Amino acid sequence: MTLLKNIIRKFAYVVAAAVKEDETELMALGSLLSKQQWLLNSPDFNDYEFKIFSQWGDDGLIQYLIKHIKIENEIFIEFGVEDYSEATTRFLMMHNNWKGFIMDGSEQNMARLKTKNWYWKYSLKNKAVFITKENINGLLTETGLKNIGLLHIDIDGNDAHVLAELDLKELNPSIIIMEYNAVFGKERTISVPYDKDFFRTDKHYSNLYFGASLPALTYIANNKGYGLVGCTLAGNNAYYVRKDLLNETIREKTIAEAFIMSKFRESRDKNFGLSYLDGNERYEMIKGLDVINVKTNEIEKL
Repeated sequence: MTLLKNIIRKFAYVVAAAVKEDETELMALGSLLSKQQWLLNSPDFNDYEFKIFSQWGDDGLIQYLIKHIKIENEIFIEFGVEDYSEATTRFLMMHNNWKGFIMDGSEQNMARLKTKNWYWKYSLKNKAVFITKENINGLLTETGLKNIGLLHIDIDGNDAHVLAELDLKELNPSIIIMEYNAVFGKERTISVPYDKDFFRTDKHYSNLYFGASLPALTYIANNKGYGLVGCTLAGNNAYYVRKDLLNETIREKTIAEAFIMSKFRESRDKNFGLSYLDGNERYEMIKGLDVINVKTNEIEKL
């Protein structure tokens, strides 16, 4: 079984790289991988990862989850999508024909989206807006969407604050995906302090000071009725499922079970060039900066 899952995973990434310019072949590959997931029969959440249009292995994880939990309405909402070329929900839309609503703070990104040759084929609404905790509930209420299948928050900054502010009574997503900052570690329930104008590079040139720790996001998600079921192998996205939908296959995990430390080296130097900091070097770069404990609402130091 280990050999089979390694072959499938390597096949996915090699072929995706080879055909990355051909969306028709990418879609065919994704369809094949989605249908073959049952062969794995593995208890390891990450064995089901594969990448088609997502940044990492989210396409496969989403396919796995929607096959094993109840989805009332095949609708997604994702914000922080740039121009949607590389997005967590794009394969879900194109392969499974889900409808969606996406938001990004850049009008240029949303304008580029409308130039895509596939844009007319799907029920995809979009809005150019900079998301804050003050406007998020109004924006989502305007959509009229209820009991959706999936919500993904990835805004590189105030993610925990926006999640905490969200009124999920009507939206009621089956799955929530949250980007976490693995550099903040797996022990403390911390986030960057709220700033409605938060822009990652302006806050610290390293681009490492953003978002929230996995414990912080999990604390907020638990309070809203969601259980942590896993994280991507890349150590960037955390997956939460509404607790009434958990089952023997999709079970809640502890932070210790789910946490994966990121390995990617996206740090910047003072000239905004890649500095390739690795491991604990990344934490040392931002050590001493202010963070807020989401449990106590007190400012602490990294």
